Amino acid sequence: MSSFLVLVNSSLEAFVLGPAIDKCDGCATRLIRPRNRINSRNESDAVHSTMVVRVTCSFLLAMMLRCVFSVRSERIDFGPVAPSVERSKLEQSLEILSEIELCPPATPYRSLPIQLDMSAFRGTQQKADLISRFLHDSGAFENKHIVSTILKNTLESDRSMFAARAVVAGEENNVQEPKSIYTAHWKSTRHSNNVSNSQADTTVTSQENILLGNVPWWKSDMSYHPSVNDSSEGFWSKPYYSCHVKKWLVSYTCALYHPVDGLIHRIKSNLAGLFVIDVDVSRLDVNQCDALLSDGNSQLTAFLGTHKCDINSSQCIFSPGKGWIRGSYTCQCRDGFYSTTTNPLFNGSLVETTYRTARVSYSLLFVCRKCAIGCYTCTDASKCLSEYNWPFRISLLTISMLCIALTLLLIGYVYHYRKLKVIKVASPIFLSVTLLGCVIMYMEMIAIFPVLDVYSCIATKWTRHLGFCVTYSALLLKTWRVSLTYRVKSAHKIKLTDKQLLHWLFPILLVMLIYLSTWTVSSPPQGEYIKDYQGLKFKQCTYNWWDHCLGIGEVLFLLWGIKVCYNVRNAETLFNEARHISYAIYNIAIVNIIMVAIHLLIFPHASPDMKYLLGFVRTQLSTTVTITLIFGPKFHRVLKGQGDVYDSRARARGVTASFSLNGIGLMHEEPTDLYQENEELKEEIQKLAAQIEFMKIVHMEMNNRHLKPKAGGYFNQTAAAVVAANVSHSPVARAVYMRFESADTPTSRISPAAELISERV
Repeated sequence: MSSFLVLVNSSLEAFVLGPAIDKCDGCATRLIRPRNRINSRNESDAVHSTMVVRVTCSFLLAMMLRCVFSVRSERIDFGPVAPSVERSKLEQSLEILSEIELCPPATPYRSLPIQLDMSAFRGTQQKADLISRFLHDSGAFENKHIVSTILKNTLESDRSMFAARAVVAGEENNVQEPKSIYTAHWKSTRHSNNVSNSQADTTVTSQENILLGNVPWWKSDMSYHPSVNDSSEGFWSKPYYSCHVKKWLVSYTCALYHPVDGLIHRIKSNLAGLFVIDVDVSRLDVNQCDALLSDGNSQLTAFLGTHKCDINSSQCIFSPGKGWIRGSYTCQCRDGFYSTTTNPLFNGSLVETTYRTARVSYSLLFVCRKCAIGCYTCTDASKCLSEYNWPFRISLLTISMLCIALTLLLIGYVYHYRKLKVIKVASPIFLSVTLLGCVIMYMEMIAIFPVLDVYSCIATKWTRHLGFCVTYSALLLKTWRVSLTYRVKSAHKIKLTDKQLLHWLFPILLVMLIYLSTWTVSSPPQGEYIKDYQGLKFKQCTYNWWDHCLGIGEVLFLLWGIKVCYNVRNAETLFNEARHISYAIYNIAIVNIIMVAIHLLIFPHASPDMKYLLGFVRTQLSTTVTITLIFGPKFHRVLKGQGDVYDSRARARGVTASFSLNGIGLMHEEPTDLYQENEELKEEIQKLAAQIEFMKIVHMEMNNRHLKPKAGGYFNQTAAAVVAANVSHSPVARAVYMRFESADTPTSRISPAAELISERV
């Protein structure tokens, strides 16, 4: 820079004082316009004025050029949005790109019909504008030495420049036939980024009286001044390929004018020449894809969206580093599509060529095919989803629907026979609640029948867990009532009516409803894909901590139920219902343990039909077996006509209808039929009275030697048989008879009447 300033200083000295540069006489005066002319008669004043002019011009030019050349472009940053270009012009530009190597001798330049966004070179443009203004105002445009120096330093100051030139107009201000052309360029073909400031590798050449010809950076019909709204001094050319230097260039051209009376008139008649800088854009890449890469500084945005990848089935992947080449990309099949060829990536150049020449081959080779249903990615047309055996599933669903219908029919039968003793003592309300829970559990087979989604998964969770809660809560509460009554040691009777048990059942169901509702609202279960043994996918409801927490709660509930059933294992109830309930609880616990082991250990990757079958088996073994154990014996007695008769074994142990109020008989909360009970008691008393009278006569004859019965008499022949028969019918008579028989001597025996009185007391 210092050497350049010395050169400028010497140039200005010659420019101000040297008479040889006669054409530039008065240039300095046009810069600073001194009011007083040099008086030849006063030599000292002349020398003084000359020194002032020289120093002032040197100072102004040095400060201006220092500001211009101190700014260097270190990084190219293109704007993210390309200017809108017609599609036809883009396609025409791509055709030129594909034939760019063909440079006829008569065509040294191949220009594109599109305009690039050159906002990234705004600093370079501002330098060119400032230099052009200086050349306007100084009038030094025709000074070869000054122009060469400016061109040389301009080129060395900006790494993005490839060349700088000044065109001096010829006669009649004709630029097409210039007087001279000065061109500063790099000596070697190396890019300017490889040239350091200290070792400049530039040179300036000049050409005299040549025909400008057809150049891309100037046309005769171009406007001679920029737009009114534009503050720039020139304009950018369209990108063109120089066949001489084998580079892509874009030129910035500023028109220079002769000043008239100190003013610049931008008219053709005042055109003095051109100042042009060439920017090398060869290192930029043509990006034809739909979006820029993350580092889009070296990508042209004008060609975005011009790729030939099939939009529906493939996506464009830009391949940087190829420069101004058509097809600098690859086409990759989108997710859910596969390539019909062995290579999943299509070369962009082949795609471009095939698209232009053979559209049929393009459809066969470069259009991806859609994968089978349910495949996110695939390499061929193989299926990804496991097929459902719908006839098999429909048959299992039909059996489940039949079970639902039969269960609803049982609810009707329970209501119809609610006054029979076998139904009455088992509480028709709780029997109906149990059957309702079984219906809900059967409905799980409907929920898991179709391909699972969020709605079917929600229905699966609700039917499975709510049905379990309703069914086994009702059964366990009844068993718990038996347990409380059976363990009472005092004479006070415990009465737990059905209404009181319903008060316990309601909070249990309320907790389950709140839990399931919260689960559904906050995190509804989804249908997720899992794979079977063949690698085929099918949907299964997700399992998360909501399932685990509820499963732990149900396990604890079953453990409590098993404990209650164990406590009542020896309890005597009417029709042995407590024992049947215990069997049902043991069954559901064992079935759940076995089915969980099968799902997790034996068939972890079972097919969807196998899982549906396992669900059907689990439902039948738990729900159907429960209904069979609880309701089978009851309706068996009803069909035999014994539904209104108490169990003879329970009556033999003293468990009668009158004892059902304490809970042993599981009597419901309605009042006992007093008339029927009175009739039973009267019948029992009459039998006891007849037996006592008979025994009095028999023992009176047996223990009195004065009374000799006749041989073959009624009492002698049938006494033993009658006594044995009557004693077996009554517990009280049996007790009286045993006391008489166990006496050793006649004196130790008391009368039968006294015995009877002592027993009743």
